[in-house]
Amino acid sequence: MTVPDSPEALEAAIARYNEAWNAHDLEAIMSMHTPDMVFENHTAGERAEGDTVRAHIASIFETWPDIRFDSRRTYVRDGLVVQEWTATATHANEMRRGDLVAEPTGRKVTWDGLDVIPFAGGLVKRKDVYSDSVTILSALGLI
Repeated sequence: MTVPDSPEALEAAIARYNEAWNAHDLEAIMSMHTPDMVFENHTAGERAEGDTVRAHIASIFETWPDIRFDSRRTYVRDGLVVQEWTATATHANEMRRGDLVAEPTGRKVTWDGLDVIPFAGGLVKRKDVYSDSVTILSALGLI
């Protein structure tokens, strides 16, 4: 019997989670979260909890309608996944970072990041995102 937060179970869970993100399947993503899930992008200064997570993720897909994440390295242990990734996306809609506003540029942007994802009962409890915001802001002409 596989324990829900064992490394073996989490390897399969994170593969499904990443597939759902790349498919922009909001229903599948949300089904893999605990009800009190916290999504925090520390480099963008964004935080959503519980019921607000759905709208936050939807806004990411709206800003970057073709966003794709390619995993570079994944580390799995009991109850925790840490993954390094490279994102590629076209800036098709307005993006906000605090007081900075970037109108759509149509530019293809590639940046690196890292997620720290604790699980509880086989579901994502938190997603702490650390990404290269300097590359994004520079590519969009904001810095």
